[in-house]
Amino acid sequence: MVADLERYLSFLQHERGYSKHTLATYLRPLLSLAVQLHRDSISHWSEVSEADLKRWLVSFKKANLKPSSIQNKVSSCKGLFRFLLQKGVITTDPSELVSAPKSGRALPKNMSVDELSGLLSFEPESPIEFRDKAIMELFYSSGLRLSELAGLNISSLNLSDREVRVLGKGNRERIVPLGQLALQAINDWLKHRVLFETERTDTQTAPLFLSKLGNRLSTRQIDQRLKHWAQKQGLKGTLHPHKLRHSFASHVLESSGDLRAVQELLGHQNLSTTQIYTHLDYQHLASVYDKAHPRAKKNK
Repeated sequence: MVADLERYLSFLQHERGYSKHTLATYLRPLLSLAVQLHRDSISHWSEVSEADLKRWLVSFKKANLKPSSIQNKVSSCKGLFRFLLQKGVITTDPSELVSAPKSGRALPKNMSVDELSGLLSFEPESPIEFRDKAIMELFYSSGLRLSELAGLNISSLNLSDREVRVLGKGNRERIVPLGQLALQAINDWLKHRVLFETERTDTQTAPLFLSKLGNRLSTRQIDQRLKHWAQKQGLKGTLHPHKLRHSFASHVLESSGDLRAVQELLGHQNLSTTQIYTHLDYQHLASVYDKAHPRAKKNK
């Protein structure tokens, strides 16, 4: 059995090109499985049953491992048995019907309207501050992903119609609206953008957001600027682009109740991806109910 494990790891290393770190990640759970099977007096992979594998997984559940960790172990196990089946070491795959516990999907954290107002209430005093305000207003106004915002060009803007053309995941293009405050912030930034322009960045196909050196502002730089403003404005916790995107989605859904519209605005291909925001909206409604409904108020 050990020889088969070594063959599998050699396959992953030389044919799949896995790094030593990745190989170690695969090896640990498989060694654990081999030890478990040895204890059960199983000496060949063909003797392994679905029940044997489930007993192995139970040990991780008893150890209170996170579902995501157990999922990784199941993935390693399934990969091994697929390999053994292909090589003719076994004739049936005992891992085929084995599944790991589903990990609960964490609800995205969003900011309240008051928190966002506090973040965006500053009056810019320098070209960089005008740029940063335009970035934050655009994140919240249009619900863009970090990579989408960083990839915007001057030509992406249609200011007369208050629209932005965005290239999203899978090179899917979508048009998103610009709020009035975001439009104003972008117009203000464009007046100062000329100070950062070079011969490469003064055309319509040039990046919308520039660094001091006149290069396209990177995703890392944008992320750092958000953290800077969170600290400067006294926000609790960290501020990252996805928090602004989540806030956009939650607030639009809260006001409109139109999940399909939120799906289109976010650029989600599947509605199931967007449905997580209904949980946030329900939390808000439940909170309002608890505070407002006479029969829901607790005696104090």
